[in-house]
Amino acid sequence: MLISSFSFAFDGAFAKVLSQNMDSVEVVFFRNGVTMIFVALSIFKLPIKQVGGKPWLLLFRALIGFASMLVFFYNIAHIPLADAITFSRTAPIFTAILAFFFLKETIGWKGWVAVFIGFIGIVCVMKPNGLMLSKTDLFGIFSGLGAALAYTSVRELNRVYDTRVIVLAFVSTGTFFPALFMVLSEYFHTPMFDFMLGKFIAPVGIQWLYILLMGLSGAIGQIYMTKAFATTKAGIVGAAGYSIIFFSLIIGVVLGDGLPDIIGLFGILLVVMSGIIVAKEKE
Repeated sequence: MLISSFSFAFDGAFAKVLSQNMDSVEVVFFRNGVTMIFVALSIFKLPIKQVGGKPWLLLFRALIGFASMLVFFYNIAHIPLADAITFSRTAPIFTAILAFFFLKETIGWKGWVAVFIGFIGIVCVMKPNGLMLSKTDLFGIFSGLGAALAYTSVRELNRVYDTRVIVLAFVSTGTFFPALFMVLSEYFHTPMFDFMLGKFIAPVGIQWLYILLMGLSGAIGQIYMTKAFATTKAGIVGAAGYSIIFFSLIIGVVLGDGLPDIIGLFGILLVVMSGIIVAKEKE
């Protein structure tokens, strides 16, 4: 899981570097496009075996996962890397709440305390001015909530679909729609929708290497995360997964991000603590 977290941190780092010269929607296009090729080749080599039968849930997972990724990559481009990833790592907190209401799973008093701690942490990271939240704050919350919705649906989809089909549906959606949005942006553009509209800028030189490394590091992160969950208890793996914030903090500083202030650092620690408690409760 440490290897996975390290790889995912670099995945975000390459996305941040690429975002300096291209819109985040184009970065999402290349990120998913490279992964789509890897998954498609895997299916070609080893045919799928599945029951299927839940296409609408599969579509929902693909769309909500894509929307979550879209705003997550927008945040990567506009706020410190560690903050963007901290927002996305609130997913287990939202997952616990969703599982309680929709899957009728019990949380327990420790779980509810963890949820409360997590939301205090989110507020500390955002540092809102009164009741006003910035665009990146709202996107950060949605990136965690959207990922939680996606994860919750995956738990049901795994019963009837090959994992590669679930991933392929997600990355295919995440490749098609960014391409469509970039075409539309040639005729329509407004600052309100700058997170999803952007002109295509052909990568040059070393940018192609960054794109390949972004896709490769994302694939390695996915593979080792899967191996980790298959090896030991989910609670242990989930807790170890929060090391991505530590790696992202270091990499972000190297890329030019400033260190978080005391309140921001305290918020990050609360989110990590909350996620670990929730993960341990799921053992």
